[in-house]
Amino acid sequence: MKLENKVALVLGSVKGIGKAIGLALADQGVKVALNYFDWEESLGEMKQDFAETGREHLILKTNLLETNKIPELIQKVTDHFGRLDILINNIERGGWPVVHGPYVQEQWDLEMATTLRAKRWVFDSALPHLKASGNSVVINFSSIAGIVGRSGPASLIFNDGYAAANRGISLLTETWARTGAPEVRVNEIMLGIVETRHGDKTRGWGLLTEEQKQAIADHTLLERTGTIEDVVKAVLFIIKDAPFMTGSVLRLDGGYVLGGEKVGSMPKGVL
Repeated sequence: MKLENKVALVLGSVKGIGKAIGLALADQGVKVALNYFDWEESLGEMKQDFAETGREHLILKTNLLETNKIPELIQKVTDHFGRLDILINNIERGGWPVVHGPYVQEQWDLEMATTLRAKRWVFDSALPHLKASGNSVVINFSSIAGIVGRSGPASLIFNDGYAAANRGISLLTETWARTGAPEVRVNEIMLGIVETRHGDKTRGWGLLTEEQKQAIADHTLLERTGTIEDVVKAVLFIIKDAPFMTGSVLRLDGGYVLGGEKVGSMPKGVL
C-alpha cells in the first residue's frame, strides 16, 4: 500500500505505542486522526509532536467505553478527511495483579469493556468506510496474555480478565478478516512485554523485584523486553508490505511464549 494521503485513525494515541504509530504514519504522508480519552497530562506534548510533523492531523477526545459515542467519532474523521483507509485498534486496559491485587468487579468489567468491547464497536462503525476505500487495513492490538494467562513469571503482570479478553481478540480478528474481505485486510499484533506496555516504563514494572524482572528476561528467548520501535516496524510492515496477509496474528514477544521450554540435546538413539 502506498501511504501518501491515506487516512488513518489511531486509538490510544496520546502517548506510548499509539502516539509513536501516529507519528510514524504521519512521517509516511498519512493524514492521521488521533483519539484519546485519559492521560490529559500528556496532551500538550502530543499536540506539539504532531504539529512539528507539518502533516494534516485531527485530535479527538472520545470515551470509547460509551459505545453510543463511537459512530460520532468515525463520522468526525470521515467528515474531516473524506475517507478512512487505516484503523489502528489500539485500546486496552489491563490491571496488573501486583498493582491491583485480587479482582473487584469494576476492574474486571473495565478490562473487558476496554480491551474487547470497544474494539468491536469501533470496527463495526468504521467498516463501511474501510470497505469504501477499496484497499484498507485494520490492525488489532492484543497481548500474549491471551496465550499464557496468569502463569509463570508473567503471573504478576497479566490478570485473568485481561487474558480472557485478549484471547477473544484473536477470534474477532478472524471474523473481521472474513467480513472485511476482499477490500479490508484485518490482522493482529500480539504484544509481549514492551517498554510502555507491561515493561520498564510502566508503574507495575517498578513494583517487581530484580529477581522477578530477571525471571521474565530468562523466559524470553531474545533476553529483553520490546521497544516502541519494534512495534512501529511491525505496524509499517503489515500496512505497507503484506498485501496478501489477512486474518493473521503476528506475535511480537521476543520469544516469551516459547521461552519456558528448552530444547534438549539429541540422544544417540538405539540403531
